[in-house]
Parts: sequence; C-alpha cells; structure tokens
Amino acid sequence: MSNHSRRSVALVRGRPSNVLVRRYATMPLDRLSLDATAKRSGLHPDLVRRMAALGVVEATRDADGRLWFGLGAPATLARAQRLRAGLQLNYASVGLVLDLLERISQLEAELRRSNAGCRSDESWI
Repeated sequence: MSNHSRRSVALVRGRPSNVLVRRYATMPLDRLSLDATAKRSGLHPDLVRRMAALGVVEATRDADGRLWFGLGAPATLARAQRLRAGLQLNYASVGLVLDLLERISQLEAELRRSNAGCRSDESWI
C-alpha cells in the first residue's frame, strides 16, 4: 500500500482487519470552492475568478484568501456564458444583463403575488 493510500484509509475499531473505511474531509454545504464552482459550471477556474472580480457572480474570501461561492453560482456562470456567446456581450455587459434579468424576475413574482387574490378576468385592471 502506498503512503497516499495509508493516509486516506483508516481502520475502524471493532471491524475485521480486512475491512477498510475511507474518511473524507467534509466540505461546507452552503458554499462551493473555486474548483468545485469551475467544475460544475464547466469553466476554467481563472475565468471564474475573473467573473467574480467583475461582479458577474458573488464570491467571498476566507481568512486564507480562498474564494467561496454560493450554491447558485455555477448556474449563474453558465447563464453568463450563454449570454456572452449568444449576444456577443463583454463580461461587464453580461453582469448588467444578469442584474436586469433578476430584477425582471422579482417584478414578475410580485405581480403574480398581487394578482393571486384577483379573478383572472380582473387581473389586467
């Protein structure tokens, strides 16, 4: 067994000696690392870092300076890439378009909530 294998495999007390249990470092469930975000969005980590710097996607830094992203970041990044490719926008423009699309979604949700108590034929009055 290699040194790497010995470090990642631990024996659990009370189990037969031929049964190995792998122990993995836990990862926070409320955020994603730069590499996990890049992998899930299909983008290079340098591009993800750049988009965070431009404000296309929100990121925070921990005490060690590592970037962390919300769980929705991969979807936002993929959407930004589709906008960039489909509309030939630069990354600064993509951020603006994403902000506008989010605001439109909020307004539509408010409209649906305000019309929830109205009859369908009165919703446009």
